[in-house]
Amino acid sequence: MDYEEARSILDNAEYLPPAGRGDIAAAVERGYDVIGLVDGVFYQRAAVGPREILNALERGVKVVGGSSMGALRASELDTYGMEGVGKIYRWYKDGTINSDDEVALVFHPETRRALSEPLVNIRATLQNLHAKGMITAEEMDLVIRSAKKTPFQLRNHNRIVQGGLALGLEKKSAARLLRILEENRVDQKREDAREVLRKLKEILG
Repeated sequence: MDYEEARSILDNAEYLPPAGRGDIAAAVERGYDVIGLVDGVFYQRAAVGPREILNALERGVKVVGGSSMGALRASELDTYGMEGVGKIYRWYKDGTINSDDEVALVFHPETRRALSEPLVNIRATLQNLHAKGMITAEEMDLVIRSAKKTPFQLRNHNRIVQGGLALGLEKKSAARLLRILEENRVDQKREDAREVLRKLKEILG
């Protein structure tokens, strides 16, 4: 989601780049009393630490998380007062997923454009296709297994479908699967980021 789309949902907010260690603490020191955590860095620098979120909550700051790092931290800290929203948060909470690798992706350092496909988006797309009867449970399982075996930096539809062939995916199914994955792509991270903004708008009134 770009800034223009974000502002169309919530215009009275300051939007900052993906958060890293110390950024939540810095926002608290600057006087913010409502913070939404969506994206965060994982490998470029140290990630947002649970302790700084707990410190913010202890100081009465409302912290809402979803979509990516926000979903991961909310699933860990909701019992302490952080509010989690969105499907990805619920997946972390119920144990459907348990690794930060699920939401990790590579993005362009200047434009922030995604250069790989996060596993949570692949899961959401496959679930949607299976619910519509467009793929079998076996095909869904093979693609997820292939995606999990592929380093997050290299994940894209073509690579994971090709990887599925080595796991038993039928060649005659590969081209069809690739086509419908691309034509029916679900951007779950984007959907959940919108939900974070709607929750913040509700809180801010």
